[in-house]
Amino acid sequence: MAKILIVEDEKSISDELVILLQNAGYETAVIDDFVYTETQIERTMPDLILLDIGLPGQDGYRICMELRKTSQIPVIFVTSRNTSMDELRALSLGGDDFISKPYDLPILLARIQALLRRSGQTEKDTLTANGLTLSLSKGEIEHDGQRADIAKNEAKILFCLMKTPGKIISRPDLIEYLWNNQVYIDDNTLSVNVTRLRGKLNNIGLPDYIKTKRGLGYKI
Repeated sequence: MAKILIVEDEKSISDELVILLQNAGYETAVIDDFVYTETQIERTMPDLILLDIGLPGQDGYRICMELRKTSQIPVIFVTSRNTSMDELRALSLGGDDFISKPYDLPILLARIQALLRRSGQTEKDTLTANGLTLSLSKGEIEHDGQRADIAKNEAKILFCLMKTPGKIISRPDLIEYLWNNQVYIDDNTLSVNVTRLRGKLNNIGLPDYIKTKRGLGYKI
């Protein structure tokens, strides 16, 4: 499932979007603390962002402009502003689409699906990197004809690492990606998942697939 980040200061709207998107099969995350928003977006590692314009302390225009300096994550502006100038500014600053509130829910879902498809961010059923194939639908890994079943969180860890081979992913970023900070997660929980995953990788002939960079995180 693709992960969609909601950047919205009205809780009733963000709650509605979470329910809508989860019912449609998407994973969701919400930013409701608008200090260091760009850093939070980077840590969340979404596949698409739903971004309001009128936010406390800053606006969505600035957030999108700063984001575009380092990332091409698809951005859909979802806002009560509905003039042609608002839409023009949003798109000229790097937004990929613009939807005015109140929005039609099926249309919003169709726009999200279309943008994910165009941007290549829709999650593929399989992902291959450095000799390993991950099947998301089967919950299975394969290397050189050998296969092993893996749990949901183990698959998410691998997916996160396999999307960016060679890049170090920090432990806090992995914890955020897996659990969205919805509840307190003991740092040891991640270690347990990684240890179990490494055991399964070892069983199919990839003992050193996940590398630990001490004090930094993990990479493949």
